[in-house]
Amino acid sequence: MDRETYLTFILGQELFAVNVSNVLEVLEQQHITRVPKTPEHIMGIINFRGEILPVINTRQKFNLISGEELQKYYIIIFEVVKQDHRFPVAAIADKVNDVIEINTSEIKPLPEMGLNYNVNFIAGTIRRDDSFIMILNIDKVFSLSDIEVTNQLLPEII
Repeated sequence: MDRETYLTFILGQELFAVNVSNVLEVLEQQHITRVPKTPEHIMGIINFRGEILPVINTRQKFNLISGEELQKYYIIIFEVVKQDHRFPVAAIADKVNDVIEINTSEIKPLPEMGLNYNVNFIAGTIRRDDSFIMILNIDKVFSLSDIEVTNQLLPEII
């Protein structure tokens, strides 16, 4: 049986998981510098190990917007592969849950239903206890334009 390790986290009322091989670090809430003229789902930028990273509002990207402003959040630093290059990108999670082991045979295709977000983001789903966990295909969640937004903004920031 193939077993892989996943980090689980919550966005809104939904439970998601991503392979830990795509996770560089989990940061507790920290200051995000807002930057004008960025796409709506870009919250701003942070300094991560000397590198300026865009912070993606994952709730917005997944159409899980609620009226309240996030009082407490975590920032997950993902490593995304685009055009054979690896890029770090930061994303907001409401809560980071746990690290779990998943048998790859447990992962089932996502049933066709009216989800609010892009189904290409989801690699599959598993059932644990009384809940479903959606497994993210992290390379499809973040676009190259999400990653490159800081390169376009750097002249304006400096």
